[in-house]
Amino acid sequence: MKVVLIILALTAGLWAAIEVLLRVMLGFGNPLIYIADAECGYLLAPNQRVRRLGNRIEINEYSMRTVAIAPTPALETLRVLLLGDSVANGGWWTHQTDTISEIMARQLRLQVQHRASDAQISSKVNYSDFEVLNASANSWGPRNQLAYAKRFGVFGAKAVVLLLNTDDLFASAPCALVVGRDRSYPDRKPRSATLELLSRYLLPAMPPRQLAAPRAESDVVGCNLEAMRQIQKIAVSANVEFLLAVTPKRDEFGEGSRDWEVKARERLAELVETEKITYIDFLPIFNCAAELPTLYRDSIHLSPQGNQLVSKTISRQIVALFLHKS
Repeated sequence: MKVVLIILALTAGLWAAIEVLLRVMLGFGNPLIYIADAECGYLLAPNQRVRRLGNRIEINEYSMRTVAIAPTPALETLRVLLLGDSVANGGWWTHQTDTISEIMARQLRLQVQHRASDAQISSKVNYSDFEVLNASANSWGPRNQLAYAKRFGVFGAKAVVLLLNTDDLFASAPCALVVGRDRSYPDRKPRSATLELLSRYLLPAMPPRQLAAPRAESDVVGCNLEAMRQIQKIAVSANVEFLLAVTPKRDEFGEGSRDWEVKARERLAELVETEKITYIDFLPIFNCAAELPTLYRDSIHLSPQGNQLVSKTISRQIVALFLHKS
């Protein structure tokens, strides 16, 4: 009996030590929580602060990966609204200060300060504070982002940036059924850090409960292009600049793009030309980058170096838009 008790005590102690290690050192047991939404599909639950694998993640009252904000910016603040997916969001693998939005805010400050030595330019771009609001979530597509913009508006931003990747051209309509069913979209905290590690990362994914089959769409690319046009319309109605940027997948370089991707990009180019959208296509930019092998962390998501390149390019274009407009 004594041996049994000793074994039980050692087992309990070991479990407790593992639990503390997972929680304190790695942040397990405290994942980001999602909420279902009829229009957006799903949102990150407001007002969350977690640390995952050493990376700080903060979600504000508007479900953005951004610190708390005022509903409208001060006069001296250049505010940009960034709409995106997991590339913009950064996920658990990106520290808050290393997200594209945070880097963009720093880059805007540096580029405006660099140009401030020219009195003519300084009078056109006269801001002392810079904010880039990160309205994004994993696997969002243009229709999720459109629903968000319709719900919340542009928050007094001077520019709206829609940052997509090639896969977003084929994104399905917003769906709330994944929340609480797919382990990537939990709607509550797990009972323990150990159970989360086992269920989410070590055990095979359990088949989800029966989900309603998505409605078949004859032209999913067309639906997403129309959503982009509607986002541009919201920006124009608010009298703010609109910029569309698309990052490629890693396997698109060279002649890697598949036929349907090439056709979808051609349709996107037609939309850009017809609607006179300011557009940054990162495929040729990445193809010319000497550091191409270091720009990705996987087939879609960018490395810190990739985030830096995207942020600098978009920020430079935003400043150019304001100078041109002035």
